[in-house]
Amino acid sequence: MLIDQATIFVRAGKGGDGCISFRREKYIPKGGPDGGNGGKGGDVVLMGDESLSTLLPLTPRPHYRAKKGIQGMGKSMTGADGEDCIVKVPLGTLVFNAETGDLLADVSESGQRVVVAKGGRGGWGNEHFKSATNQTPREGTPGEPGEEFTLRLELKLIADVGLIGLPNAGKSTMLRAVSRAQPKVADYPFTTLSPHLGIAELPGERRLVIADIPGLIQGAADGAGLGHDFLRHVERTTVLVHVLDIAPMDESDPISNYETIRRELYEYSSELAEKLEIVVLNKIDLVPEDEREQRVKHIVGRLGLARNEQPLLASGATGQGVRELLEACWETLRHGEPAGWS
Repeated sequence: MLIDQATIFVRAGKGGDGCISFRREKYIPKGGPDGGNGGKGGDVVLMGDESLSTLLPLTPRPHYRAKKGIQGMGKSMTGADGEDCIVKVPLGTLVFNAETGDLLADVSESGQRVVVAKGGRGGWGNEHFKSATNQTPREGTPGEPGEEFTLRLELKLIADVGLIGLPNAGKSTMLRAVSRAQPKVADYPFTTLSPHLGIAELPGERRLVIADIPGLIQGAADGAGLGHDFLRHVERTTVLVHVLDIAPMDESDPISNYETIRRELYEYSSELAEKLEIVVLNKIDLVPEDEREQRVKHIVGRLGLARNEQPLLASGATGQGVRELLEACWETLRHGEPAGWS
């Protein structure tokens, strides 16, 4: 199950108190102050972990606290620093201050460490205050408190390719065809209730990370259907593969379906709408061969795409055109422009 939002409370460790101490050894009268400083409190650190794909592990335990610093001791010994609290999060996690809404960090690389709450500084021992005019100071300072925040975490999947389209356009079947991912497939809308990631392997040790985004509908940018919850995941993809059902069972117009999705992308984010796009006419196997060429020409003519942006023909169910689709995605990622198919 994909959990793409979570709220956690973090508190860094308090710094250790400074020590008030005087040297007491035989044959050394008036040894002077030797109270050490307190140790620094531990930090709360978020660390990117590529083995995680959801924020689910954070939900049962929403509170994270680092250890406090150790108090200073006599003989000028500084207390040990408090142990940091490491919180592992999946790549693509955005970290917001829940109270102000400010973006604090974007964890996008494996092993990346982000300090979200700094530990308090340790207090001064009385040795710190000694001077020519104050040779026996009897003062020390307490450790400072650590920072504490309520954080809102939001996961945006990081993928090379994002599959978009209306419900039942065949996105999940296509993901099954190109990878070992096993999203649910059925003959009714909204069978995909959360994004799925798959890895497509290409010859020459090449691979693509592909995300199956739940079906969008008209009004998705305003919160209709499931699209509003998952449009954020499309933002992290480099190339959009628009899966278009060439023969919808509800007899809807493929061109109108295409325009509906394009409109929702633009209303959600103009930057998102301008991403590289490859159009795939899916379920080509459901069209009789003697009608296929004419139907494809009709749809292509109405789409009005440039020659280097001609749609691909494919069938996720039979595997027809799947290899060509993957190669087109690879070339588009490589060259930064749509790879045509004619």
